[in-house]
Amino acid sequence: MEKIQSMTRNKSQVLVLMSLLVAFSYLGSLVKIQGTIALDALPAYLGALLLGPLPGAVIGFVGHLLTAVTSGFPMTLPMHLFIAILMALTIGIFGCLAEKTNNLFLAGLTGVFMNGPVSTLGASYLAAMLGLGFSGKVMFFALILPLSLTSLVNAAGAVALYKVLKARHVLGGPHEVS
Repeated sequence: MEKIQSMTRNKSQVLVLMSLLVAFSYLGSLVKIQGTIALDALPAYLGALLLGPLPGAVIGFVGHLLTAVTSGFPMTLPMHLFIAILMALTIGIFGCLAEKTNNLFLAGLTGVFMNGPVSTLGASYLAAMLGLGFSGKVMFFALILPLSLTSLVNAAGAVALYKVLKARHVLGGPHEVS
């Protein structure tokens, strides 16, 4: 099995691909599962595999903000900025694990865990601190299942798409630009 590593690209190529993946994040943000839970993270997970953890994290951050914008910031701007930071951390860790361990299953499972239970717990706690009506245990238990399942769809979809692109030699062999 080849080592997972980000493709060698120049800055212009990275920016163009990041922009394309942000556009796909916007489209995914329109596919709402529940509230602001949407399919916006799949392009970010894919970006972390194709371009590296940092570009993937940026795509994840912007992707969540696009979902929040298309939903009308239902949990306030500070909450959505916090959630966008959690998304960026999740995608960054996913990308780092994929590169370091070459284990997409472990990276995906970690991404689902970080974006599901860990992020839900953090967001529930912050919402309670901000005095929002939907917060604490009620928020956690209402969001844990749909968020975890949607995260699984996002991560698994990105891994599957990455494998298809690699199998079809769209990635140019071992992640190199020809």
